[in-house]
Amino acid sequence: MEEKLHVRILPMTADHLDEVAELERICFSMPWSRKMLAEELDNALSAFLVALDDEGRVAGYAGLQVVLDEGYITNVAVRPDCRRRGVAGKLLQVFLDFAQGNRLAFLTLEVRASNYDAIALYGSRGFRSVGRRKNYYEHPKEDALIMTREFTYGDGERE
Repeated sequence: MEEKLHVRILPMTADHLDEVAELERICFSMPWSRKMLAEELDNALSAFLVALDDEGRVAGYAGLQVVLDEGYITNVAVRPDCRRRGVAGKLLQVFLDFAQGNRLAFLTLEVRASNYDAIALYGSRGFRSVGRRKNYYEHPKEDALIMTREFTYGDGERE
């Protein structure tokens, strides 16, 4: 296990778009474009975070869309040289804290069925597989697991 990487988690800004778009191209077979990412900066329902390393470079990023009391994690990506060093976990923890602080009913996401490292990370944070989307991904074609973490609050209500 490599040593944990020290990162600062900050809201994504226009200054990060080039690096985040490059990370999309490296990590995903159907990457979001720079334009799509830029549009999320103006989307009041979206929160995109970056994890910056000690040199100020984007080590990873994650996106969340909130609709009413539901949270949809849209993207989580980590630079290949920064993987398995706690970056995705730190990004995910910010979203978990946000969800609980804002009394969201759940957070949900899709993940490639073969992405065992990501599935293990989400499982370690209380996400459970609740379904499957057949042939959701392209290049290569693959199913997505739908993983959800539900929240309950002290008053017994899922608010």
